[in-house]
Amino acid sequence: MRASFVDAGSQLAEVMQRLRRAGDPEVSINRDPDVKPEALPGVLAGHEIAIIDHTALPAAIAKRIPGLKHVVFLGTGARSYMNPEELAAECGIEVHIIKGYGDTAVAEMAFALMWAAAKGLARMDGGMRAGRWLRTEGMELTGKTVGLLGFGGIAAEMARLCAGAGMTVLAWNRSPKSHPGVEFVTLDRLLAESHVLSVHLLLNDATRGFLDAEKLAKLRPGAVLVNTARGAVVDEAAMVAALRSGALGHAALDVFDIEPMPEGHVLTTLENVTLSAHSAFRTPEAADNLIGAALEHCRRIAAA
Repeated sequence: MRASFVDAGSQLAEVMQRLRRAGDPEVSINRDPDVKPEALPGVLAGHEIAIIDHTALPAAIAKRIPGLKHVVFLGTGARSYMNPEELAAECGIEVHIIKGYGDTAVAEMAFALMWAAAKGLARMDGGMRAGRWLRTEGMELTGKTVGLLGFGGIAAEMARLCAGAGMTVLAWNRSPKSHPGVEFVTLDRLLAESHVLSVHLLLNDATRGFLDAEKLAKLRPGAVLVNTARGAVVDEAAMVAALRSGALGHAALDVFDIEPMPEGHVLTTLENVTLSAHSAFRTPEAADNLIGAALEHCRRIAAA
């Protein structure tokens, strides 16, 4: 059984080569990170497994790859790039996702974005680079409340970091959960009491646009919104309106509706926004975890 890593790029290609073991399924590595979906039939010809990092796989394209039986998606957000149910029903392709590989890395980014937003670091940095001595008044986070919207592995790591910084940690999850040091509350209470709201929901049909204008209006005035989950979980237009009015004090974002973010996007024009380029999970440690898990998927598939 053969696998193809269709969009490895140089960094993940090197990790794949380093972590492969003797006896592993053969893996063809395409170092071009910008593969177009229409090129996939050629890239995947003769391969039963596709390892995909960020390339879209529409069912119409998958139908042109008759030998493809499995997709190992590098992360949990496969639905941003493909429809797993459609691929299964129409093409007989099973989509496998990878959880937990970057929990610490993403939580650390959410934590860093929270602090950068609270202290106005991006605005001061930009001002000073432009020759302005731009002092801003920051928020002191010790003793403040952070609300975790959704609670999985990343949120658990965020809870650990925030508790260590002397913050009160509240959480809301779509299904009942418990965790040491975290108080699980109603959604309305989470929104009303959080000085910082950190988004940790998976993107699916039920969560698309979940944080809409009505919910944003329930936030504590001047709250900070941190999103390292998926851009589409938040109603972007409603968020921009809340930022412009000042009802939302600051948004610190690693994820967006459209990626890469188009030049001149409205979020780049707002001073109360801190931006990072969907890079929360990009650490050497997370990359090793991710590719190691992908190889384990390939081993299990080959052994089945």
